[in-house]
Amino acid sequence: MERAPGDDLALLGLLQLVSPALPIGAFAFSQGLESAFELGWVSDEASLGDWLEGVLEDGLTRCELPALSRLHAAWSEGDGEAVAAWDAWLAANRETAELAAEDARLGVSLKRLLGSLELLPAAPELPAGAGYVTLFAWAARVRGIPVRQALLGFAWAWLENQLAVACKALPLGHTAAQRIVERLRSALIAAVDEALALPDDALGPALPGLALASALHETQYSRLFRS
Repeated sequence: MERAPGDDLALLGLLQLVSPALPIGAFAFSQGLESAFELGWVSDEASLGDWLEGVLEDGLTRCELPALSRLHAAWSEGDGEAVAAWDAWLAANRETAELAAEDARLGVSLKRLLGSLELLPAAPELPAGAGYVTLFAWAARVRGIPVRQALLGFAWAWLENQLAVACKALPLGHTAAQRIVERLRSALIAAVDEALALPDDALGPALPGLALASALHETQYSRLFRS
């Protein structure tokens, strides 16, 4: 069965959106992982895999991924109020100044990029200071990327960025990073399945360790990353 040209364009649009080469500066943020290295909470391949699996299960699955699915639907339906509400909900769930700044700065960068590509929504529909997830949802929508693939791509980009952080800040080789990818590939799928099934009242991250690591990173003496 032949694929429709639109399907291929959507796939290429997703690859573009999740590429490490996308010029939005995601490489500059570790999301508290650098502090976890400094504190000795994460020190090798096994503990890194455990950390990432925990963040995926208790963080992305209950926060970014389900919010992304709702934002994708809201953009599709032209529901500006829902877009603004979920954008505000995500901002309220950023537990530290660094995590909030990361979402805001990536949002600004992605907005600038989409503007240069003439892909931004009409101004009244886009919340002022919209965060990264909100802009990602719009980009997925305008590129014709189905919601499930958008969530998988978002989760994949998160995992790749976290592994890039580890390869720079830990004695972790690229082969070890690929072993972690193999370990977590099925977990990414399970996370998307769960995120798509969760009701609104079950949402909200539960990551006290990450929040503590992120808060401590604000005053860490020597660091490579901005969060």
